[in-house]
Amino acid sequence: MLVDDERLDYLLAEDLRIIQSPSVFSFSLDAVLLARFTYVPLKRGKIVDLCTGNGAIPLFLSARTESQIIGVELQERLVHMARRSVEYNGLEKQIEIMEGDVKNIASRLGYEKYDAVTCNPPYFPAHEMSDKNISEHMAIARHELHLTLEEAVRSASQLLKQGGKAAFVHRSGRLIDIIAAMRAHRLEPKRIRLVYPKAGKEANTLLIEGIKDGKPDLKILPPLVVYGQNGEYTEEVRELLYGSE
Repeated sequence: MLVDDERLDYLLAEDLRIIQSPSVFSFSLDAVLLARFTYVPLKRGKIVDLCTGNGAIPLFLSARTESQIIGVELQERLVHMARRSVEYNGLEKQIEIMEGDVKNIASRLGYEKYDAVTCNPPYFPAHEMSDKNISEHMAIARHELHLTLEEAVRSASQLLKQGGKAAFVHRSGRLIDIIAAMRAHRLEPKRIRLVYPKAGKEANTLLIEGIKDGKPDLKILPPLVVYGQNGEYTEEVRELLYGSE
């Protein structure tokens, strides 16, 4: 089942397993935060996760909802990893992993059919590629080589029904960019939460959710701090990762 340097890791809070590879793709804390932050319909509904990577977010969401989930990923190798993880956990009836380009995915999946869309897009513009030694898989996942922030937001909007919700995780420095893109594509920002590596430090990550054709009314949620002064995860982050004791 595993190839090359792949390993089978635990999603402890969900009691699931996932295939990862340090040289190809491994999900980050950002995927966990987005999966916990986003709205999902509990029973009836359709969800799409864009830039799904190795399928971490669909797996996380499957523990929160009985709705159907489609993960969309451009890279064939990551698609195979995600599909094998879905099969390993016996979730084939709930989760479908589709190989495809996020930019035009609505033409394949259908316009305005979905209740919720999540997206953990590439964070860095293509010109910011300073590490020439990273693999092609990681370069595509991290940098806007094939998908820009604007394109990701547009595709999310195209997929959503009126009143549907889209949630993104991104660098905090792109806050204005993502709000501008969301409003340009009929996604009204409704909730924002900033993530801080430690108390007293600048935020480095943002979580944002918008409603398609929603009315302006933005809520700024309490900050999320990842590490305590002792260098260990805070209680909130530990619970997100490992579940309540």
